[in-house]
Order: sequence, then structure tokens, then C-alpha cells
Amino acid sequence: MDRLTYLYLKLQAITLLVLGRKRAALERFEAMQVLAPQNLYVMASRAHLRGELDDKQGAVEVLQEITRRNPDGSAGWFNLGYMLDDMGRHLEAEPAFRRALEAEPKMDRAWYGLALVLIRQRRFDEAIVALRKNTELQPMSPFGWYQLARVHVDRHEPEEAAKIIRHLHGFEPKVAAQLERETGLRVAQGS
Repeated sequence: MDRLTYLYLKLQAITLLVLGRKRAALERFEAMQVLAPQNLYVMASRAHLRGELDDKQGAVEVLQEITRRNPDGSAGWFNLGYMLDDMGRHLEAEPAFRRALEAEPKMDRAWYGLALVLIRQRRFDEAIVALRKNTELQPMSPFGWYQLARVHVDRHEPEEAAKIIRHLHGFEPKVAAQLERETGLRVAQGS
């Protein structure tokens, strides 16, 4: 590999990204890939930019290559799951999120992503398990709590949703109020 050319292309790509020129930056990363075909950083950058440029299928193809080359890497599997889910390919996203969690069981984002694809499949029991793990790992993030309350409402368990809304009033009152509006549940604070 021509190390100097690689570094020059990398500097150009970073500069182009700072200037907001994503397509031109992607061209530099593509050229870097020719020089360093095994480089996971370059591949991940290409996948990210393809996704940003609305070439989601192209991003998926690069992410699939990343997971083939690095099957134990949680980031590649998570990003693949995220992109597949974003494309509406929920059944394919689920195993990608599960592989990310095999590699990194404490990846809260993967638990959340898994929960979302399970919710979309109306597999609420499994979604609750994933959301509980997400909220255990990220107790101050409202996203998992919000989805957990919504699942309890969908399962006709308003008392469980009310507990979560009450909990959210303690640190995310806007999210708690949003849930009250959306669900019709009115929860007295502190009760």
C-alpha cells in the first residue's frame, strides 16, 4: 500500500466532511479502500456516508462485508441492524442486533434497536425484556422508558405504563407529559 497516498486521501476526506461535501468525501474513501481493502475504518466510513447519501442498500452491502470480515465486532452488526431496520427490513434487522449483543451484551443501543424491531413485529413479551435491559443500562435515557410504557399500553397494562410515567416525571417531565397525552393516562406525581 502507498501509505502517503492513503494519508493524503484520508486528509482530503476529513476536510471534505468538515466542509459538508459528503459525496466527494465518499469518493476519497472509495479510493482509500482500493489501497487498503481490509481496512475496517475505511469500510465503516464508506457505509456511513452511503447511508447519509441515501444509498441505504449500498450501506447495507458494505456493512455485510464488515460483518463477514469481523464477525465478532459489535459495531458492524449494530450498524447493519440499524440500517436494515431503517429500510423496513425488520426480520433481517433482528438477527443483526442479536449478533451485536452476543459480541457486546452491554450495548444499550443494540437492546433498544432489538426492542424496536420486536415491537414492529408485535412480539411484546420479548420487547419488554429488551427494553428492561436497555433501561437498566441507560436508566436516565427517556427513549427506552417511553417505548416500555407504550408496550404496556399496547398490552392493556395501564398500571405498568402509569408506573413508568410516574418514574419519568422525576427526570423527564416533558416525556412523561407526552406519554400522558398519547395514552390518555393521567398520573399523579409522587403517588
